[in-house]
Amino acid sequence: MQPFSPPGIPANELRPGRHWYATAAAIAVLLIAVGAAIGAYAFGNAIDSVDTGHQFANGDTVTLRLEPGSEKTIWVMYPGRSPGPECDITGPGTAGLTDPGPEVFLTRDETWMPLHTIDVPRAGDYKVTCASQALSRYAIGDSGGLVALAGWLVPAVLLPMLGIGLCAVIVLVTAFRRRSHRRRLLAERQGSGGVRPAHPG
Repeated sequence: MQPFSPPGIPANELRPGRHWYATAAAIAVLLIAVGAAIGAYAFGNAIDSVDTGHQFANGDTVTLRLEPGSEKTIWVMYPGRSPGPECDITGPGTAGLTDPGPEVFLTRDETWMPLHTIDVPRAGDYKVTCASQALSRYAIGDSGGLVALAGWLVPAVLLPMLGIGLCAVIVLVTAFRRRSHRRRLLAERQGSGGVRPAHPG
């Protein structure tokens, strides 16, 4: 007498469907891609935040075309002798030089610090002059050095981690529920003594 073998369960009959594995992978790939894009964008902004290719020295005057809301920043490479560097701005309106807060911009062999953020009331050409008692160098740029880069890197790292975590959870839950469904179907069919037709859909 041959031993009894349980009826097989077609894979497409088990629920949840196997398409959830593809959905999990798609979520992971999407969030990893978004995180990589944010990281690349932030890194590009950090690299280009200071126009070190157009530096000016103590007593030099540079002319800037500015508009309200542009918030350009004066950066300085300062050896650290006191008193610190000071700047003056003139133009078609009362422009303000405000504290940019803690920030830093690094190149291969230079460290730049933000000196002032420029706030202008209306569009026009503005003249900027800076001076210090040291051999300082100045450059115009945006507010965006290592501190800004670090802020952008948080979602750039967290999004891929979230994608991988969600993928793992969906895969594990899907596998567990499919295994439970298979056992339930086997028990039902063994109890009925036959094989039921596959569920539609």
